[in-house]
Amino acid sequence: MHRQPNHRFNSRFAAGESASAIRPARMGRMLSALALGLLALMMAAVSAPAAAEPTDITIRVLSKDAKFVGTSMGGARVVLRDVHTGEVLASGATEGGTGNTSKIMHSDGGRRARMADETAASFTATLELDEPRLIEVEAIGPAAQRQAEQRVTATQWVVPGRAPGGSEGWILELPGFAVDVLAPPAHVRISGDREQVEIRANVTMMCGCPIQPGGLWDADGYDVEMIVVRNGERIDSASMSYAGQTSQFAGEFEIDESGVYDITVYAYDPRTGNTGLDRTTFIVP
Repeated sequence: MHRQPNHRFNSRFAAGESASAIRPARMGRMLSALALGLLALMMAAVSAPAAAEPTDITIRVLSKDAKFVGTSMGGARVVLRDVHTGEVLASGATEGGTGNTSKIMHSDGGRRARMADETAASFTATLELDEPRLIEVEAIGPAAQRQAEQRVTATQWVVPGRAPGGSEGWILELPGFAVDVLAPPAHVRISGDREQVEIRANVTMMCGCPIQPGGLWDADGYDVEMIVVRNGERIDSASMSYAGQTSQFAGEFEIDESGVYDITVYAYDPRTGNTGLDRTTFIVP
């Protein structure tokens, strides 16, 4: 009788052989997947943008040869821009006091002289920066004396997390005097019977610091003058002197014809070149 061959042993052997061959293949596939995953994570880490870092920027505006422009003069309007894109990053106004006089107005200046403390007016903005940016700051002031306003700008590289200007802040110097003509008021009609017209003006530093003879801001050290124009033609100029009241100067000139008079009053510091002015008009029928 013919017997069928017994394939049980052969089948088990074949099965065992297949399992041995599959294990390395499966392991290889797992290692390949792991390697691809690690590579993807590395590429994502390289390509992902850096996290933005909070960066505090404090701006202070210093009146030339005087103190800081703060709340008492309406502050200085401040705008921060990215130089390359023109994007406005922050805006506001300086607030606070004019600062410590003894720190600011001293003769032992130099690279290590500090001028600002917590009493000095400032504007602070926190920017979220993820890369260094070239930033422009613009300051216009004093806001409470629009006729005297000056505009100053400065640029500086700002690195994330690094405050420009250090602990004192980024300080801009604002030139000028705040000149405010008090009399005569604009567009007033003055009788032709009068022979003299008094021009009176208030003159302070841009921070509002007072001017008086012998003071820290000495009235005798500044030239205050008027320029008189009648019907578009310059006809006179005259010096104005301290009028006996803090920061006020006065002068007179003679009226000899009718017309529209345009008066410019300016203050000038011959030592620093600091200059400021204001204008008024009046009519002599």
